[in-house]
Amino acid sequence: MPELPDISSYIVALESRIVGQTLEQVRVTSPFLLRTAQPPVAAAERRRVERLERVGKRIAIGLEGDIWLVLHLMIAGRLHWRAAKIKLSGRQNLAAFDFANGSLVFTEAGAKHRASLHLICGKENLKTLDAGGIDVFASDLDVFRNVLTAENHTLKRALTDPRLLSGIGNAYSDEILHAAQLSPITPTRKLTREEWERLFSATRSTLRIWIDRLSAGAKTSFPEKVTAFRPEMAVHGRYGQPCPRCGEKVLRIRYADKETNYCAHCQTGGKVLADRGLSRLLGSDWPRTLEELEALKRR
Repeated sequence: MPELPDISSYIVALESRIVGQTLEQVRVTSPFLLRTAQPPVAAAERRRVERLERVGKRIAIGLEGDIWLVLHLMIAGRLHWRAAKIKLSGRQNLAAFDFANGSLVFTEAGAKHRASLHLICGKENLKTLDAGGIDVFASDLDVFRNVLTAENHTLKRALTDPRLLSGIGNAYSDEILHAAQLSPITPTRKLTREEWERLFSATRSTLRIWIDRLSAGAKTSFPEKVTAFRPEMAVHGRYGQPCPRCGEKVLRIRYADKETNYCAHCQTGGKVLADRGLSRLLGSDWPRTLEELEALKRR
């Protein structure tokens, strides 16, 4: 799912293309995309785009008359900038927003129909789509800690809970925890003051690095390859590859359709975290340390 840095890059790319432009037509081809009945889609047409905002992991397009188009890409949704009034064909094409200078095309891979479009009247009503998580750049350490310790969850779960933090998902939480050198399964209420400082600093610095990097690219070309897996990442999506800090192989925890990547040497004091599927299978043979893991591989 596109997260805060990815959404920021989309907004940067769209600002130069559609802000100040008139939305001539909205073409919705998927019956699953539009999630609101009022106002109707036609109410957004022939209105000038005044501003763009991020609402969690959503992109909100503000039109004159206080009409808002709110796009939620979910896991497989993506945006593309195409020639004006391009013909839509294929099930992946969900909608097009036509301007005189081009068309913004909304696509979704797969058949789960998770991506969504809401039409909202009045900016104050955008709050109904906001899960409530804080903006880490508008927060301080004490607010950050208080929010994440309101309930006692693992760091991985707390960082990716949209009710707690805005815009962070599976990919950047892995990167944040690696930068902070903290285990993804550490309970939030077990952290020391020094660990909270590391986590807060790592959250802000990791997101800032990726926002700046992706937004710089978006200023020159529309972001067509938005992905959760990037070669410059430290651990996310790098299972079996060397950790850039210590050289040990990156490990993973898999649960349902999600995967957490981490470095045991840098984050867990050398402890190999239990993978729910494999640890049940191996039982007492499950390796507890990097040394045991290497010994198991040599058998």
